[in-house]
Amino acid sequence: MDAPVVLAPMSGITDIASRLIAKSFGAALVYIPLISAKALCLGSRKTFDLLISDAAERPVGVQIFGGEPDIIARAVEILNSHPIDLIDINMGCPVPKVAGHAGGASLLRTPKLACEIVAAAVGSTNKPVTVKLRAGWDESTINAPELAQMLEKAGASAIALHPRTKAQGFAGKADWSLITLTKKNVNIPVIGSGDVHSPNDARQMLEETGCDLVMIARAAQGNPWAFSRTLTLLERNELAPEPSQSERLHTMVRHCTLLVKYEGERTAALKMRKHAAWYVKGMKNAAKAREKINRSKTVGEIIDVCQAMVGEWHESCSSDGGWKCFATTD
Repeated sequence: MDAPVVLAPMSGITDIASRLIAKSFGAALVYIPLISAKALCLGSRKTFDLLISDAAERPVGVQIFGGEPDIIARAVEILNSHPIDLIDINMGCPVPKVAGHAGGASLLRTPKLACEIVAAAVGSTNKPVTVKLRAGWDESTINAPELAQMLEKAGASAIALHPRTKAQGFAGKADWSLITLTKKNVNIPVIGSGDVHSPNDARQMLEETGCDLVMIARAAQGNPWAFSRTLTLLERNELAPEPSQSERLHTMVRHCTLLVKYEGERTAALKMRKHAAWYVKGMKNAAKAREKINRSKTVGEIIDVCQAMVGEWHESCSSDGGWKCFATTD
């Protein structure tokens, strides 16, 4: 990939609108996050709805989770008919509904099963199969570099590593030295993740660890400039300025428009509460704005709150839907 930055798969956050926005700002790869392999096999309509995608996203991966090789194989066969470019197997999610059912981070404790799952997936598709890992289950069982080597032998095409343990959650510091060691242990691409808060962090991770790509997660929430500013730094050795309030607002409205287009007004309004709160973070009176955003019932009301913070848009950009004329879609 020409651009060495990708958007992390984040359940409930990296919906289609977020992915399209990230792509437009330079993300080389995006993922549809945390799809249950078992739910796919059972034909869950809700799960299939999560697979909605757009050609503008590509290359796009689908991240699946599960702890049974035969179920994983069947799920991958189902995904073969979808317009996706790779299948990522989650072996790092610490939440009980994933790790508590032999999937996610629990696979860090069962390397043999982890390899069987990868082999089953690889045997069911011609698409690349990748794996997202954590450092280990806890401090006493850190095994990501060794497990990555085993997963490569099982057929994995790339490894993404978030070098915190399952026990850490998102606390403490990510141990980038584990990314370095993992890169030395395998011959496949390694994607580094964890504590990438700025373009300088992304550059430092690439230089310090030798990883092939950097995965940006929470730093991209309401901040797709994380990708464009990182690329500017890497390509020109220049740190682009932070976006203006007007730029943030225009991008947020574009985000709203995409959500309405793909998921309908009601769902868009609910989802935009959290996204809008991220977009206005750091602005003057952001705390008061977030309170109003969380009480908003329509996309128009959310736009009204944010417009008031910037105070430079035409008055027709209001809750009656006039905001739509200012929004652009891909």
